[in-house]
Amino acid sequence: MNGVERFFRRYVFSTLGLLALLFAANVAVLAGLLLVGEMTVPTAFSISAFCDNLTGSGGDWKVNVVGQQMLDEREAWAMVLDPVGQVAWKYRLPQELDHPYTAGDIARFSRSYLEDWPVTVWAQEDGSLVVVGSPKGSMVKYYVSLDRDYMDLLTVLASAIFYTNLLLVVGLFIRSTRRVEKAMGPILNAIRGLADGKPQTLKEVGELAEISASLNRAASYIAQKDNTRAEWIRGISHDIRTPLSVILGYASQLEEDPALPEAARSQAGVIRRQGEKLTSLVADLNLTTKLEYALRPVERKPLDPVELARQAVSEVLNSGLPDRYVLEFAETDPDCRMTVAGDGALLERMLFNLVRNCIDHNPEGCRIAVSVTPDAGGGCCFTVTDDGVGVSPQRLASLNRGAPVASTQAAVPGGAEHGLGLRIVRQIVQAHRARLHFAQTQPHGLTVTVHLPA
Repeated sequence: MNGVERFFRRYVFSTLGLLALLFAANVAVLAGLLLVGEMTVPTAFSISAFCDNLTGSGGDWKVNVVGQQMLDEREAWAMVLDPVGQVAWKYRLPQELDHPYTAGDIARFSRSYLEDWPVTVWAQEDGSLVVVGSPKGSMVKYYVSLDRDYMDLLTVLASAIFYTNLLLVVGLFIRSTRRVEKAMGPILNAIRGLADGKPQTLKEVGELAEISASLNRAASYIAQKDNTRAEWIRGISHDIRTPLSVILGYASQLEEDPALPEAARSQAGVIRRQGEKLTSLVADLNLTTKLEYALRPVERKPLDPVELARQAVSEVLNSGLPDRYVLEFAETDPDCRMTVAGDGALLERMLFNLVRNCIDHNPEGCRIAVSVTPDAGGGCCFTVTDDGVGVSPQRLASLNRGAPVASTQAAVPGGAEHGLGLRIVRQIVQAHRARLHFAQTQPHGLTVTVHLPA
């Protein structure tokens, strides 16, 4: 049996135990209230016991002292009706009730009330009917007759049982929920931490100790794997730098050597350009690794976003831009002085990558516009727009959803793999708590907007 099965089995058994405790508590409360009722509520009036103290027949009836005491204690009255409905004997009978009664009258009051007096009747052997009336409002009579105090007791009893059950059920539910939350909360937080790349160490105690131990092993394995990958990338980046520098140096010399044939110089130029691409790829790989594992701290300083964008555009132009591309820069609100906090080198690299993305995916040429606009929240918006081939609606949805893509275009089968430009852009945006949005340019092209907070 694994830890999860054992936990939920214990949870089921504990729930059953709590329900049994609830049932026992109900029984105890019911018994206690009944006992209190027996001790506090007066004994119901017994007309048969009263008739034992009543003697006579016909028109000669007498009640002894005990019978009178029974009536006096309850402030009750009594009368005896002969077989024809005449009052043959009475004791404290109200004046308005001292009159003959028909069979219909007797049938109406025999099980309920006689003009608002709750009455109890008892037939004698000679056909006479003994009627005992209690004070008005002292009894509740429907199909059965109950003492008012006893009825109140039953009402209190039912209310107490209902609210006790309600409180116990709510209490048991909260207790069970807190117990599950206490057991599962750290585990769920640890799983979310693993998904976000932030492993946590759990205490390996309690009912779910095995699960906690498994998560700790998984977190340790992931951390070790990530560290190994980061160290490997750093080592490769460092070790490849020197050979690349040598290759690029000799390739440049051969490309510029007039003594070599034109074909050899052209081949040297190809070697140089491919070496430069490899150098850029290694630099991108090293940068994205540092950003992913927080190996490069983000230096937040007050920056002028307009000057930052102008430097990024200048860097693209200085790197050599073919004539088929037109790169423009615009400041939408020159009178507005904007200042943002961020890492200037990273933000400049972000804009450089966005412009290079427009160039790389529009080989036939396009017009590229970079603009800086004040944001309503006090920050600014960097916008990079082109009128090139644009992106498909499916690709656009993936980009805005934050899907792990390295480029705005899908890889071409058999072609070169796309680089890490967009991945680095996303990492820089996340490091600055900014927002990245992609949209279609009308009538065609792509617009990328970065909302940078103040």
